[in-house]
Amino acid sequence: MRYSEEEKRTLVSLYYNGKTVYEICQEHQISRSTFYTWIQAYRPVEAKNSSRTVTPKDFDSLLRRCEKQEQIIAVLKSIPAIANATTQEKLAVLELFYGQFSVHVLCEALDVPRGTFYNHIKRNKRDNSSYAKHREELRAAIQEIFDESRQTFGSEKICAVLHERGYKAGTALVRELMGEMGLSSVSTTSKRQWKKSNSYERKSNILQRQFHAEAPNCVWVSDVTCMKLKDRYYYLCAIVDLYSRKVIAHKVSTRNSTQLITATLRMAYNARMPGENLTFHSDQGSQYTCHAFRQLLKKLKITQSFPNAGTPHDNAVMESFFAVFKKEEFYRNNYRSEAELRKKIDEYIAFYNQKRPHTTLNLQTPEQYEDAFFRKQ
Repeated sequence: MRYSEEEKRTLVSLYYNGKTVYEICQEHQISRSTFYTWIQAYRPVEAKNSSRTVTPKDFDSLLRRCEKQEQIIAVLKSIPAIANATTQEKLAVLELFYGQFSVHVLCEALDVPRGTFYNHIKRNKRDNSSYAKHREELRAAIQEIFDESRQTFGSEKICAVLHERGYKAGTALVRELMGEMGLSSVSTTSKRQWKKSNSYERKSNILQRQFHAEAPNCVWVSDVTCMKLKDRYYYLCAIVDLYSRKVIAHKVSTRNSTQLITATLRMAYNARMPGENLTFHSDQGSQYTCHAFRQLLKKLKITQSFPNAGTPHDNAVMESFFAVFKKEEFYRNNYRSEAELRKKIDEYIAFYNQKRPHTTLNLQTPEQYEDAFFRKQ
C-alpha cells in the first residue's frame, strides 16, 4: 500500500503523541524499517517565531523547490488546461515561453523531455515540419537497428539497413542523428572504452564479489535493463541495498541516460538518508562513469565502486534481480500501454520487497530481513 506525504506525517505524529512503533506498524501493515525512515524524515522541529512545526526533510526540499515551483505555477497559470494534449501541442505552447523561463522549468511544467524540446526548437528554425517528422521517424528506426545489431553497427551499416527497409537517408544525416542520440558503434569505440575502463584503478572494485553487507545502507548496487514494448524501448534503473536485497529505488525511462541514473540515486538517497560510509557499486557504463554522476556521488560523500571490465558476475546481485524480474513479471505479461507497464513494474517491486522470500535471506523477504535488523538496534 502506498501512503501519501500527509498520511506519513499523520502516522509519525501518532508516534510522537505516545503511540508505540509496534502498534502503528501492526495497525497499518507497515514494516518497522520503513516507519523508522519516516520518523527520521518527518521528525517535527519547531520553527523560530512561528507556531508551525517542520521536519528536516521539509527544510531540505522546500528551500530547493520554492523558487522552481513559483516559476512552474507562473507557466501553468498562463496557459489553458492541456492535460490530454499531445507532445506536439505541448511543445507548441512551451515555445511561446521560450526565453522567459529556463528550459528546465518549462519542460518540468508540462512533463516534456528537454532533449525533445531542444530538437523542436532546432527543427522550427528550419521551418520545415515534414523534414522534422522525417528526422523523428529516422531516429526511431536508427535506435531499433542499433539495438538489433547489439550496438555494433556504425552510420554506414545503419544507413544500408535503412535503405533496405525503405527509408531515405544519407550517411551524413544518420551520423548526425546518431551523435544527437548519443549512439556510437562499439567497433569504433571499443579501444577507447577499453582504455577508459582501465583508467579506473583495479582497487576501485571495492566489493570483489563479496556480496554481503553488515547493515542497511552500507552498500548499494545498481544497473539498468532494457525492455521492448511494441516498437519502443524502455529502460529500468534499479538500486538494491546489498544487506537486505531490497529494491530501494527504481525508475523507468525511454532513454538510458545520466538523468535516469541520477534521478534514481536521488530517490534512494532521499528515502534512506544514509550515513557517510556508503559504497555505490555499478557497472562501467557511460552513465555511471560520467563526470556529472561521479560529482554527485562525491557531493553526497558516497564511495563509488566498479566491477572489472567485461565481468558481469562482479555485479551478480543486480544481474540476478533483473533475471528474476523478467522471468516472473515481464515475460509473462502483454502490456497494453506504457502506463500499464510502469504500474506493473511498481507492483512487482512492491511484491518483491514485501512478499517474496529470498533464499539468501533464509527465506525472509527483504523488508522482514531489515525489520529484524532494526529490532536488534
